[in-house]
Amino acid sequence: MTIPEHAPRIAWSDFERMAPEVPAALRALGKAVDDSGLDKALTELLKLRVSQLNGCAYCIQFHLNIARRLGIAAPKLDLVAAWRDAGVFSARERAALAWAEALTGMARAHVCDAVYAEVQHQFNAGEIAALTTAVATINAWNRIAGALQFAAPIPQACSSPGPKA
Repeated sequence: MTIPEHAPRIAWSDFERMAPEVPAALRALGKAVDDSGLDKALTELLKLRVSQLNGCAYCIQFHLNIARRLGIAAPKLDLVAAWRDAGVFSARERAALAWAEALTGMARAHVCDAVYAEVQHQFNAGEIAALTTAVATINAWNRIAGALQFAAPIPQACSSPGPKA
């Protein structure tokens, strides 16, 4: 059976109905991160960047939607893929983004001590635990949503084609 281009392999609603414990467990991890006291804007930037690295359209759009509702500045959303060179991220955000990238790429390269030292300089041990959990959780979501090709949750105002030139 051939699946049409951009069609979900399994729709999000079907996945949630077939395996309700899985999203519930991942949401519980997300709530633990939210309850840790980490800035929600920071964790959304991490989730967005990790989703970009993993190529998960569903999660990229989902976390862009949340980030916009939180009022995260457009330049940060526009430049998170190039955060090292963008000049719009704080030292704390850069350390967290480096940590997120290192953890996401663990299959290719060991997480180096320099990245850990920088995150340790910006965050306490409890915050590092929460950051690590946030990254682990979004990586799990990316593998589910990306592999099953959930349809990206594009806001209605953005889903119509633009004007013709």
